Amino acid sequence: MSAVDHVREILHHVASVLMWPVFIGLLAVTAATLVALGTFARESWDRTRGRRGALDRDRTALDNAAAGGIEPVDLRLEAVLHAVERRRWLTVNRVRLAVRVGPSLGLMGTLIPMANALQGLAEGNLPALASNMVTAFAATVIGLSVSVVSYLISAGRENWVRADIDALTFHAEHLSRVPSPRAAKELTPCDSSAATDLLVTTTL
Repeated sequence: MSAVDHVREILHHVASVLMWPVFIGLLAVTAATLVALGTFARESWDRTRGRRGALDRDRTALDNAAAGGIEPVDLRLEAVLHAVERRRWLTVNRVRLAVRVGPSLGLMGTLIPMANALQGLAEGNLPALASNMVTAFAATVIGLSVSVVSYLISAGRENWVRADIDALTFHAEHLSRVPSPRAAKELTPCDSSAATDLLVTTTL
């Protein structure tokens, strides 16, 4: 047996070892995609009926940040907005990962059984050939299905994230222009008197 034959045998064994991890990974990505699809469908139904729990919680976080703190109100609101934006895009990026991982695992799950099918064909083992080809094409279909579903979910969630971030940014700008209760309490009598005199002068 030549050196090329040894290398070919090693590669065949490595591919055979990778077969089960690839199939397990493909099943895991498929399960995660189904969970993401269910979550997306539920949130889509809630948004259709006007229920936006995540947006309401983020608005409450902005209200709490504007109510009090040591830093200026603009910095507090900006910190909350950045945290919300990172959290929202993290969910989208997780779904985007399946768009690339799904087809990659599907392709690996296709080529590995196909190599075994060709070996079965060379040996005249037709049942092994048929079984491996069925497995290969099933892996391709599952990988592409995961990619398509994940792409649609990520596109929908991306639109939601942009709309929610715009709404939260507008809410933060509104809060930054409204004096907080703490700032109103810290207003000194001199400031109040000056403000009253200015109002009277403007009226006259």
